[in-house]
Amino acid sequence: MTICALVAVSAGVASADPGYPTFPPDQNQLPQLPFSEPQIYDLLPIPVPDEDPWYDDPADIASYAPGQIVRSREVQTRVLGIPFPVYTKQLLYRSNDVHDNPIVTATTVIVPGIPWSGSARPVVSFQEAIDSTDSSCNPSHTLQTGTMKESTLVIYWLTQGFAINVPDFDGKFNTFNTYAEGKMVLDSLRAMKNDPGLGLTDSGIALYGYSGGGSGSIRAAELRATYAPDVRLLGTSFGGAPADLVAIAQYATQPQPGVAGTSSFTMWLGWAALAREYSDVFRPEDLLTEEGQTLLKDFEHRCYATIALSGVYRPISDYFQPGKSLEGSPEVMRVLRDNSLGKYIPDTPLLWWHGMWDELIPPSAVVIPTVNSYWERGADLRFYTVPVPEHITNAVTGWLPAVAWTSAVLRGLPPGPKFKADFQPLPPGFPGS
Repeated sequence: MTICALVAVSAGVASADPGYPTFPPDQNQLPQLPFSEPQIYDLLPIPVPDEDPWYDDPADIASYAPGQIVRSREVQTRVLGIPFPVYTKQLLYRSNDVHDNPIVTATTVIVPGIPWSGSARPVVSFQEAIDSTDSSCNPSHTLQTGTMKESTLVIYWLTQGFAINVPDFDGKFNTFNTYAEGKMVLDSLRAMKNDPGLGLTDSGIALYGYSGGGSGSIRAAELRATYAPDVRLLGTSFGGAPADLVAIAQYATQPQPGVAGTSSFTMWLGWAALAREYSDVFRPEDLLTEEGQTLLKDFEHRCYATIALSGVYRPISDYFQPGKSLEGSPEVMRVLRDNSLGKYIPDTPLLWWHGMWDELIPPSAVVIPTVNSYWERGADLRFYTVPVPEHITNAVTGWLPAVAWTSAVLRGLPPGPKFKADFQPLPPGFPGS
């Protein structure tokens, strides 16, 4: 996001495209980008999910059990566009949305050619930070095209002989930061176990994810005991996830100084996504001006990168109708509270990290209170803050310990002692502290 901020600052006040809202003169913002990622994917020979009948709902979807496979296929995995020598099978399976309605979504199971003996092959369920509002951004598609942005991170686990499960845990309609994410992760693992040809029925499983991927991972860990006790989960490693959605919404809604202003795009993204599950609550016509509604429509069919580039330094509060606010919408606040972390306490080991200074998700208000609640309620928790600035940088600094820890627990080693090392050297009120 630092790169995004520098580009935005250097752009100055850009002139708007015809028909696009005029930018406030005191903001350093980029113009509407002339393309979106889905438009590029449309040019590739592999059809996008919205145009691929393989993803279609079965006529009798309600008769399927959660995690039951609807259909499957073998595909080619590509990393950075290059075919990768692994066996890859995709499963379309039934899950549930936040309202417990039946839905289908996909997962991609990758098995390396490295032999495994002595036990069932362990599995890392890798939740990518999808954070997008178009199904063509989902990993079941981007793994085939070689455009999955986190694909290189799975290679170290593959070289150890572990299988990888990569679910489309935001579903066909790409709604995120809800507890439906956790259901879809857990049901993807049920589907994986239900396919006898994969040989992973009795596998131990570890969850991994950062940012939006961390959101899906920890929600699955929270729900496992009540929703899917049949999933053998050995541990969850995650970081950079928004815990308190009310606090992050209040932060990202208002203008923030300096690099912290890049957080503005997250509220546009969150609104576009939540409106799909809660269309009666997140109603743009009730809160946003016509300019804001035009922006939101544009953001509804993009992957996160171009949403970020268009949404940084553009607080959604600048587009509220006179007298309107999030706090003035009690149903919006209720949805955010209901989907904030901490509703349940995971019953399996956790490794959780966050940057001391995170310009997108400030730890002191958004993360640490939930960490304290987990700790006080007896979670099997290992939490630390990384003394490195910037959200994406912390994805890298936290990945190495996460790989070491998940590899250990998957091989049967103990998860290590519990600890809570939430150092906070920045003074209260510092942007992103």
